[in-house]
Amino acid sequence: MKERWTNWRTDQSDRVDGGFWRWIAILLGVYLLLMAIVGVVISSEPEPFDVRQAFAERYPGQEPVIGSLTTQSLIVQTETLLDKPWGYIANDISPPGVWLDNIPNWEYGALVQIRDLAKAMREQFSRSQTQSTEDEALKKAEPNLNYNHRSWLLPASEGQYRDSIRYLEDYLERLNDESNQSAQFFARADNLNAWLTTVGSRLGSYSQRLAASVGEARVNTDLAGDTAAQQSTASAQLVYVGTPWLEIDDVFYEARGYCWGLAQTLKAIEFDFADVLEKKRAQASLEQIIRELEGTQRQIWSPMILNGSGYGMLANHSLVLSNYISRANAALIDLRDLLNNG
Repeated sequence: MKERWTNWRTDQSDRVDGGFWRWIAILLGVYLLLMAIVGVVISSEPEPFDVRQAFAERYPGQEPVIGSLTTQSLIVQTETLLDKPWGYIANDISPPGVWLDNIPNWEYGALVQIRDLAKAMREQFSRSQTQSTEDEALKKAEPNLNYNHRSWLLPASEGQYRDSIRYLEDYLERLNDESNQSAQFFARADNLNAWLTTVGSRLGSYSQRLAASVGEARVNTDLAGDTAAQQSTASAQLVYVGTPWLEIDDVFYEARGYCWGLAQTLKAIEFDFADVLEKKRAQASLEQIIRELEGTQRQIWSPMILNGSGYGMLANHSLVLSNYISRANAALIDLRDLLNNG
């Protein structure tokens, strides 16, 4: 009897242990499945917005003054970054955000465009000349937007960016107050061209990085066009350029985020610089840039970013996106030429 009692207790102990670990495995599997579903949901990219509608909601019945829509666009872009489903996740340290990389890279691309625009507003659009003083609100907003985008504590990135929104809203309020002359926005061809120079540099970089998804040898043109040009260290005549396989989707979504923000900004620029564009006969060039940028935002039907090579059977999503960006950059070069010489 004693032997049977001992065997029975051992049997029951094994069953309890097996059942316990079985339930742990089931719960873990359910948790991972839920996190995967939530990850898919929060990885969806925000839709484009109507900047005129956003302004009308903020100022019902009021006509926007010069610069209002560009400022409003910058505010809404930053708010979208923070208030989209699940919020800002580039600095998350817990699941599912910590496991995701597509939407954090999208956020960074959009943030790059936001930072460039905030810098242009502080240094160019809000100043009549190089010797004029900076707007106090813009002077505070721009550094906050350049805060580390992956900081999660002391202070968190979101807090810094929300402070920037408050400064931008202060500037917008003064801009739309006819009795207040402290805020100005100067729609001139020269300051628009200066910002477009930065935009062209960004688009060119994204186009090259996307095209490098297939890897290729390129002729070194670093010193081309200037017989007196020099560089720090010598480099080969042929340079191999290729994006690491695990970074291809990172570059893709970063470029998508930048183009999303740029398209929204240019729609506002189209209104605020309407007289300049009309005088320079440059409306068509700007519309073409917006059209190409909208092409970069088309629905992705594939569950992953494909990297087919050459004329193979699989698509290469990076090259498709690079094509849209290259055409937008070509139209931007035409636009800048018209602003300079039109």
